[in-house]
Amino acid sequence: MPIIEVRNISKNYGTFKVFDGLTLEVEEHQVVCLIGASGCGKSTLLRCLNGLETINSGEIRIHDDRITGPGVDVNALRRDVGIVFQSYNLFPHMTVLENVILAPCKVLRQPKDDAVALAMRLLERIGLAHKAHEYPDRLSGGQQQRVAIVRALAMSPMIMLLDEITSALDPELVSEVLNIVRDLAADGMTMVLATHEMGFAREVSSKVCFLADGKVYEEGPPEQIFSAPTRERTGSFLQKIVEAGRL
Repeated sequence: MPIIEVRNISKNYGTFKVFDGLTLEVEEHQVVCLIGASGCGKSTLLRCLNGLETINSGEIRIHDDRITGPGVDVNALRRDVGIVFQSYNLFPHMTVLENVILAPCKVLRQPKDDAVALAMRLLERIGLAHKAHEYPDRLSGGQQQRVAIVRALAMSPMIMLLDEITSALDPELVSEVLNIVRDLAADGMTMVLATHEMGFAREVSSKVCFLADGKVYEEGPPEQIFSAPTRERTGSFLQKIVEAGRL
């Protein structure tokens, strides 16, 4: 059974239809990359999976539990489904360590010593243990984004959602963030990524989904999508990406 099931969802902003019968399945340990033109709904879909946005119709289930509609425990959902945004959203008045342990202590009620021990292990893993007592404004953009990823991982989520996490970074900082995602993929973390990094999507994903017209317009293994798309619109989108030198 898929760990994530998105069943025929629709979502509108006023008269603008974002999703029109979108359906998607994600298996456990899969890395699914969402691609498509700006405004196609990639970020909105991630926000729906985390309960930050509501849908107008259809259903989303995680581990066969309905996470849309009335009566959903959104706090429980967000304990299981972590999300990292393109803006780091670190608290500037807290140190790196304080940012990472805040949710485990407040939400999971972990003893502080346990939360600190886990946070330091995670920071060590990404090469930032020596920055634990620095404030975010003393870190580079790439370092702040890596801390944002660690903050989400500190909640021990089943699923990670990554929303254009490199788009706000200078090019030379992109690789240090993508290396963490590679490591998470190698460890078997279930992830759904919205990304414009097509080469990375081709390398790391189990499945690529091209969003257009409010639907998953085409999906398949990365080699099939990037080398031999079956639908004309997918091919046209990727051709523009190639011409722009981004694939």
